[in-house]
Amino acid sequence: MTGGTSGIGAVAVSLLRGEHRVVLGARRPASGVESLPLDLASLKSVRTFAAGIRHRLGSEAIDALVLNAGVIRADADGRTVDGFETAFAVNHLAHYLLLRLLLPGLAPGAVVLLTTSGTHDPATGAGLEPPRHADARLLAHPELDESLPAKAGQHAYTASKLCAVLIVRYLATEYSNVVTPIAFDPGQVFGTGLAGDLALPMRVAWKVLGTPVGWPLRQFQPTLNSVPDAGKALASLASREVVPPEGQSYAAVRRGKLGWQEPSELARDVAAGVGLWEESARLAMPET
Repeated sequence: MTGGTSGIGAVAVSLLRGEHRVVLGARRPASGVESLPLDLASLKSVRTFAAGIRHRLGSEAIDALVLNAGVIRADADGRTVDGFETAFAVNHLAHYLLLRLLLPGLAPGAVVLLTTSGTHDPATGAGLEPPRHADARLLAHPELDESLPAKAGQHAYTASKLCAVLIVRYLATEYSNVVTPIAFDPGQVFGTGLAGDLALPMRVAWKVLGTPVGWPLRQFQPTLNSVPDAGKALASLASREVVPPEGQSYAAVRRGKLGWQEPSELARDVAAGVGLWEESARLAMPET
């Protein structure tokens, strides 16, 4: 699992580790659970982590690959050591590479879970700049994108979450006999570390609304959920306590309850999914 040291990931880990072996990828050692160093802003680190996982597990297959980590930035100016826009690289490209590297070591029917966001769909009315495309080259290098909106940081985030759904739908088509792919939409969950790179007022609001102060809002907005509810839903999917109905791959938490629904129109674009898979390989795995 990535993104398992705080927020909904930490809740999921606390529920899983009693009955399951959990191994985290994290920048810092995790307390009370196995972990290996992983910096998603470095594709070299991703490769090292994947090799470490294969060595540590030996012949033991992976039953669930949970790609949960994510960031949002105020702008799209940040670049990783590989030269890619930070939010796209961390939220999508690093996870894509990790998936490709670990795919041969997955157990038959293993859960492959990518955390997405309802913000990828304009119909949710989330208030963030909706994604205009899932062109990996332009998302990796937004300075080349002539249609980039003024709220470029928001677009980088929502587009990366669109990428997560497209990858899951690609897996459901091309690897349906190999894995069980799930796009997990936890809703808007205040009180996590997601807003850590945003301006101070936004960080404060995000933290405060994650306390009982935010309870009234959650009663009126179905997409707002608590950290415990979202974490419990994540654990139930990773452990196969909850399995996708036939033909479904988009799991969403609404009013604290996990259900299944259709993603956005853009996320159902088959050609966009194929293009994203292939262009992501060119960016992250140029040697293949």
